[in-house]
Amino acid sequence: MTVSGWIHILLFAALVAAVARPLGGYMTRLFNGERTLLSPLLGPIERGFYRLAGVDAKAEQHWVTYAVAMLLFNVAGLLLLYAMQRLQGILPLNPTGMAAVPADLAFNTAASFVTNTNWQNYGGESTMSHLVQMAGLTVQNFVSAATGIALAVALVRGFTRTGARTVGNFWTDLTRGTLYLLLPLSLLYALFLVWQGVPQTLAGTVDATTLEGVKQTIALGPVASQEAVKMLGTNGGGFFNANSAHPFENPNALTNLMQMLSIFAIGAGLTNLFGRMAGDERQGWAILAAMGLLFFIGVAAVYWAEAQGNPAFAALGLDDAAGNMEGKETRFGIAMSALFAAVTTAASCGAVNAMHDSFMPLGGMVPMVNMMLGEIIVGGVGAGLYGMLLFAIVTMFVAGLMVGRTPEYLGKKLEAKEVKMTMLAVLCLPLMMLGGTAFAVVLDTGLAALANAGPHGFSEALYAYVSAAANNGSAFGGLSGNTLWYNLTLAAGMLVGRFLVIVPMLAVAGSLAAKTRSAASAGTFPTHGGLFVGLLAGVILIVGGLTFFPALALGPVAEHLAMRAGLLF
Repeated sequence: MTVSGWIHILLFAALVAAVARPLGGYMTRLFNGERTLLSPLLGPIERGFYRLAGVDAKAEQHWVTYAVAMLLFNVAGLLLLYAMQRLQGILPLNPTGMAAVPADLAFNTAASFVTNTNWQNYGGESTMSHLVQMAGLTVQNFVSAATGIALAVALVRGFTRTGARTVGNFWTDLTRGTLYLLLPLSLLYALFLVWQGVPQTLAGTVDATTLEGVKQTIALGPVASQEAVKMLGTNGGGFFNANSAHPFENPNALTNLMQMLSIFAIGAGLTNLFGRMAGDERQGWAILAAMGLLFFIGVAAVYWAEAQGNPAFAALGLDDAAGNMEGKETRFGIAMSALFAAVTTAASCGAVNAMHDSFMPLGGMVPMVNMMLGEIIVGGVGAGLYGMLLFAIVTMFVAGLMVGRTPEYLGKKLEAKEVKMTMLAVLCLPLMMLGGTAFAVVLDTGLAALANAGPHGFSEALYAYVSAAANNGSAFGGLSGNTLWYNLTLAAGMLVGRFLVIVPMLAVAGSLAAKTRSAASAGTFPTHGGLFVGLLAGVILIVGGLTFFPALALGPVAEHLAMRAGLLF
């Protein structure tokens, strides 16, 4: 580890903190229906959409109606994206003549992009036409991100409203999140990327002659427009198979920094929105502080692990003073690769600028742990906040048990219904993560896709199911996931990891919105100070540790011990 590396990490953290409050203030005004800077320009467009769709923007919905609208919208998106892939061969904007995507891969991809996962069992430049990339995948990048933001705002309303039967209007929240937030930011970001050298063209390929005189055909396409929302919406699916390690997606150190910042920006801003809507910004800063504490633990661990170097290389007489550079871009080095890995898995992004499969065992374990915790460390846009607030409910329940008081949060009593729904949302993730892995490592069809045997092969399967259920989308590249078994089981994990968390969460929001807020008393546990931050982080780590330690012990921990003992090379 170097001083320069830590300065870059601290600079990144400072930039995230700097953008959280302005973005939070803007989103608070937006979702409260107040006038914003863009209202004069976009207001008529917004109202036009409502008239075309027959939506009454002022008619709020009960949580059940909100959930049904959200589910129907996502089912329609899944079917449309599946159809586009299956009909790709006869649709326009297909300059390289891509054939129809096979049925199981098309279903996996549709489930992946609808759930904001962007797991890719294919190479984008060799599988998807420009039309599918733009009108299919990129559209879902926008609306899946806007769905997550809308759901987070609905839960915040549940905490902050008193005696209400509604949590907002899904169609209004979805439209505003897309039109006023994601589209303007993505437009500006795409222009920045084009300025930095990212392609934005409808051309299919370009021929180049290398220094050795060999002709090379290079894939092109509308990269910048997809790249922008890929990062801002914490989607992660790259135009190219190499993702953010590809120079056409991530050309230099400046774009690398901006990619990481854009992954965290909206998620961090939503914590400030939470504080503002709760009437006490300290509540939002406390949530962000808990996220930051867990994040820095992860960054330090993965940076340390990768900076140590590979003992197998040292045993061969190779100089590993630079650290473990296997699978990393020399443009970014150890520190920025470690930081990117922690950022992309703390958020449910999944974009990568280095190959996680080539990380040291403990370095590769950190991204897994980030996802196993439910990706609540800033997390996906919206999903990170509502995941963290669900853990806040668990934390206050534990605190209530310790002191013998009825638990409450922001003046709302947390009773049996809220705790049961919260636990349903929290426990469905390890069920899919560990259950899917268990089947994959005992069935021949699962084992056949692993590139490695032993603990690293186990880690490849574990990482895949953790990434799918956590709606992350990154992978250990040694797994050949484009098989019928993995396409279907990983798609199931993505759908359960998204929607079986969302529906109980909305039930919690509806139940809390109907309650009245009680005034703070001398016995009220303060939820804006260091004690709450530490307790929240501790509960998350304890729950995650008790749930996942056996699986981690069989995978990365066993691999680390074997490598240090000289048993693995």
